[in-house]
Amino acid sequence: MDWSFQLYSARNFRPWDGVLETLARLGYSQVEGFGGVYGDAEALRATLDRNGLSMPTGHFSIEMLENDFAGARKLAETLGIKLIACPFLMPDQRPSDAAGWQAFGKRLASIGDTVRKEGFGFAWHNHDFEFKPLADGSIPQKHILDAAPEIGWEIDVAWVIRGGADPLRWIDDYGSRIVAVHVKDIAPKGEAADEDGWADVGHGTVDWRGLVRALREKTPARHFIVEHDNPSDFERFAARSIASAKTF
Repeated sequence: MDWSFQLYSARNFRPWDGVLETLARLGYSQVEGFGGVYGDAEALRATLDRNGLSMPTGHFSIEMLENDFAGARKLAETLGIKLIACPFLMPDQRPSDAAGWQAFGKRLASIGDTVRKEGFGFAWHNHDFEFKPLADGSIPQKHILDAAPEIGWEIDVAWVIRGGADPLRWIDDYGSRIVAVHVKDIAPKGEAADEDGWADVGHGTVDWRGLVRALREKTPARHFIVEHDNPSDFERFAARSIASAKTF
């Protein structure tokens, strides 16, 4: 399996040239892009190529996908991105009821139609808020996926857990939709406060060995992307995480 690395994890440890050299040396073959690395796409592509890295997946904001898809397409083509993931919805834009989340799902479905017509895959990337029950007891993530049956899901398992949900149940119910996986770990309660409670992969509380087995068996996911939202030491996190990942 080719393990990828979400570059957001290293945003505080630039320059990017050094980050990419380190990742290649540690054994990563792929990285996932986000808005903060797209400033000079041609230079980034050259650095990726020089280090033997590819960028098959990338995050693009919903605003860019809706208002400047031509720009997103050009970035994706330059960088070799095949799967475009929409990663977030700002708190002030989040619906408060089932109808609002269903409408948001249809919004993503429309984006997905545009993206697929241009030859790319498209997926929604979750955080925790999509798993917090609404007043009627329903779950936003279900509304999103059911209202947009053609889009993929880039599952961030650790955020599913932090949202209070069981990832194995969601893998059972929506496994056919899962096209990519964020591999992130959660520190034991009370630990790693300086890292927002996240852990190096394989050194936290998430049963990644069992989850990887389930994801391989029940989903078409081809991209497994190591991530930590706030590591104090990027190289430590990257090295320990890929060492663990290779044993799954």
